[in-house]
Parts: sequence; structure tokens; C-alpha cells
Amino acid sequence: MTDHKHQETLRTLVFFSLSAGLLTLIQAPFDAHFLAWIALVPFAMVCAPEVRTWRLVWTSYIVSLVYWIGNLYWIGYVTVPGYVLFSIILALYWPVLALSVRYIQRKGLPLFACLPILFVGAEAWQGLLFTGFSWRLLGHSQYQNLTVIQIADIFGALGVSFLVGMVNGLITDLGISLTQGKVMRFSNLFKVAMVGAAVFCTVDYGRMRLDETPLHLTEGPAVGSVQPNIPSHIKEEVESGEKIMDELLISSEKCYQAGAEMVAWPETIVLATMNKDFLRHLKPGSRALKFNDRISEFVSGKGYLLMGAHSAEVGIRDGKYDVTDRWNSALLYKPNGKQAAQRYDKIHLVPFGEFIPFRGTFIADFITWLSPYDYDYSLEHGDEYTVFEMDSSKGKFNFGAMICYEDTDPRIIRRIVGTQGVKRADWLVNLSNDGWYVRFDNGKIIPSVELPQRTAITVFRCVENRIPVIRSVNTGISCLIDSTGKIRDGYVEGNLPVEAMERQGVGGYFVDNIPVDSRITFFSKYGQKLDIVCGAAFALTALIVLVADFKRYRHEKRTA
Repeated sequence: MTDHKHQETLRTLVFFSLSAGLLTLIQAPFDAHFLAWIALVPFAMVCAPEVRTWRLVWTSYIVSLVYWIGNLYWIGYVTVPGYVLFSIILALYWPVLALSVRYIQRKGLPLFACLPILFVGAEAWQGLLFTGFSWRLLGHSQYQNLTVIQIADIFGALGVSFLVGMVNGLITDLGISLTQGKVMRFSNLFKVAMVGAAVFCTVDYGRMRLDETPLHLTEGPAVGSVQPNIPSHIKEEVESGEKIMDELLISSEKCYQAGAEMVAWPETIVLATMNKDFLRHLKPGSRALKFNDRISEFVSGKGYLLMGAHSAEVGIRDGKYDVTDRWNSALLYKPNGKQAAQRYDKIHLVPFGEFIPFRGTFIADFITWLSPYDYDYSLEHGDEYTVFEMDSSKGKFNFGAMICYEDTDPRIIRRIVGTQGVKRADWLVNLSNDGWYVRFDNGKIIPSVELPQRTAITVFRCVENRIPVIRSVNTGISCLIDSTGKIRDGYVEGNLPVEAMERQGVGGYFVDNIPVDSRITFFSKYGQKLDIVCGAAFALTALIVLVADFKRYRHEKRTA
């Protein structure tokens, strides 16, 4: 390789690495959100028309792989093989994007329009393939920028990504023109005017939505959230069940004493199968029945309790009764001590963690090796978007539950809230066990970046549907997020840190009043239209690019 080729390769690696570094810093917990507006510029600048295909492909892939391995390290706490494989797959987006951006530049198309389409299209596919992984999206970096993110109630979180991508594209366009000595061309003035108008309209719309919010709010009931602080390797031990239950009841008692009319416990925090249809098959004195009796007696005359536990169905297998199906569920106990007839079964299950794909094939054996367990632990998908009812001192309310990573899936949340122009739920409760993604060192919980990043993602579900979310999360972050996406610090009463994002690796509780928002959004009614358009455009561009490069390769081979 000549010195010139060495220099070009090094330059390509440096520019891709610069974008990777900026994309790392813009997300929680670093929160350098202002860098998001230039984070894609090095990436786009280096994808110049003259850069050879192979150089773009391998340099972008290597940098992307390092980026994902570095930023998804917390998955390795659960499954190292799965973490590595997942990073290898996610890294494939960058080579496709690099070739697509180069194609756009070769055609002389404006990057201020095309760059956001390509990156938002890639994000749309990332949120869909392999059950979806809507993580570290460009727009997520702006979760603290309340004025900007209000457009999510029209376009969803990817609308914010699109706006950020437009600014990156504009800066790249101007940078290329500057190197060519053509920065004062009319076309550049037009581009600046278009992007400036988009930013102005976004800010103006955001301010309008924020200003009108108090007119649409009514105060809902006080709700308590309990946050245990238990690493999952301890939580999953059966003998820990009684101690965990004792601690949950102590914190819940404080919530009720502070005026809470409902208390939430995290995902699968009760170490037993607890649905009432299953309980009736058990012998007296069984652990699950004891837990049920304790909870029933505890909530009687106090209030509602929403908790995470497994559910199961009993059927006939090999001529005898056996558990045929299991679910990850949210169960509601009412103030009369009885379990509600409805339950919510988790719909979006996590591959490797909650189900093994391709069961019954040789592929399943390989996937089991990637998972944190050495047996088939697969759960069933729920199929009902359950809404619970609650009678409180402030009236009747409806609320929905989302379990674990379902707050990263806008499709599920939208269906729970309501898609027909009628709001089915007044608020949502996120039950989660993030104890999988912490380290336990010398008796101390050390949180990972997964905790604040999950919280940041939840912000967008609130804005998209104008619905508050109260989170009850093992190891954190338990908090209240209102319908404008504001993560609320403080509370009516509690012992968790006052600043919400500091509630990591600590245990406790808090109680706060739910601000119910009556607004129905365009996004709730019509869904992810921007995702569909950009996803289709990205796929079409990628196909055109791959076909063109393949034809060029064959031509060069014939003429060599």
C-alpha cells in the first residue's frame, strides 16, 4: 500500500472515529446533547464520491463495531456471546449508510435533505429487525431539550432524529461548498433558509405545546413507586423471596401512609407464579399462596397494588396436570384484597432473555448457548393491550402497564394509550428489572449507562402520546415523567435521591401526584408514518447502491 493510500485510509478511520466519539458523548449519562447537531458531519464528509468502496466498507464497519461494543458493554453482564453477536449485527448499518451517503454525493443531491432520510431510515430498521432495538437513536440525545422534542407528538422520536440530521446535513453541504470555494451560491442560501425554517417551526411548536400544557392537565391520584436495589443474580434465588417481600411491604406501607392510592412494584419482583387461575391449582401452604395471602391482607383497606410476577396456565400434558404456558405479567390487587380479573402479559419479549427463537431446531441450541440460562426458559407473548381501572378519591381512572423494554417500542405504547382518537389510559406504569445491567462489587451496586439511557428513551413515549409514566425499576431509575417529557425531580414524599437521574444503584420509594393530560396526539392516532417513509427510502437507496457497486465490480473485473 502506497503512502497516499495509507494516508487516505487513516483519514477515513479518523473521521469515522470522530463521529463515533461524538455519538457516544451525546447520549446519557454524558448528555453533551449540543454535539448531536454536528456528530454526523465527519461521517458524511469522509464519504466523498472518490473514496473507494472497499475502504469505506471495512473502515466504517470496524469503527462501528468498536462503537457498539463500547456502548453496549452492559449486555455482556447478562450474556457475553449474545453481546458480541448483537454488536456484530448492529455494526452492519454503518457500511450501508456510508455507501449510501457516497452515492448521494455522487448524484449531487443535497445532504440537508438526504442525510436525515438515510439515518432515520436506518434507525427505523434498527427498531424493527430482530424484534427491534430502538437504542441510542440520534433523537434520544435531546431528551432534556423539552422545546425541541415536542414534535414527537406528531412524528415520534425519529422526528427529532430527522431534525438533528437536517442540521448535520446542512453543515456538511456548507463544508463541502467551502472546500470548493462555492459557499455563497444561491443553493446554499436556500438550504440555510429551509433548515432554519424547520428549526424555527420546531421551536415555535414546542413552546406552544409547553405553554398550553397546564390548560389540559388535571391532578390524578397519588401513586407510590418502590425501588428495590437487588442485583439479578440474587433476586433470582428462590430463597431470597421472603426477604424481598418483607422489604417491599415496608416501603409500600410508607407509600400508603404518605397518601398513595396505588403502589407499583418492579417486574417479576415477586418470586412466584401469582395469577389467580394458577393459584387455585396449588396445595394449601405453597409459597405462592403464602405470598398471595400476605399481599391480600396487606392491601386490604389501603389501596391498589400493581406488581410484576410470572403467570402460568395449567393444562393436561402426558395425561397429568402441568404448566403449559408462562408469561411475564403485571398483576393488580385491589383495596378489597382481591386480585383484579385483568392482567397484562408482556407482549414484546426480549430474545435470549425471555424466549429462544427457532425452538425445535438446531439453531435453538446455539441460541441457548448465547443466553444467560442453559435450558429452554421461553415465555409466551401477551396479546392484549390491557387497561386497568382504578377508583380513587379524585375520580375514576384508567392506566396501562408496560414491562421492561416495552418502553422502547412505540408501537406497543401507542396501542395501550389508544389509536382511535380516544384515550384509553390516563397514565402508564413501567415495571422493570434493570438489576441485570449492574455490577455487584464488594456489596455495592455499580450501575451501568443502561439505566439513564432507558429513562431517556421513556421520555419520548410520554411526548408521543401526551401521557405521564411512573417507573418502578429494580436498581433504578424509578421516577415520574410527565406528558411533556420532563423527568420530574423531587416528590411529595420519599427517601430516594431528590434528583431523579441520581436514583441509580440505591433502594427506596417515592410518592407523587399523577398529572393527567387530556390531549390526543397525531402520533397516537396515525403512528410512525415518518419511520415508514424513511425506512423505505433507506432500503431502496441501499439496494440501488449495492446493485450499482456490484455492476461496477464486474465491469472492472472484465476490463482488468
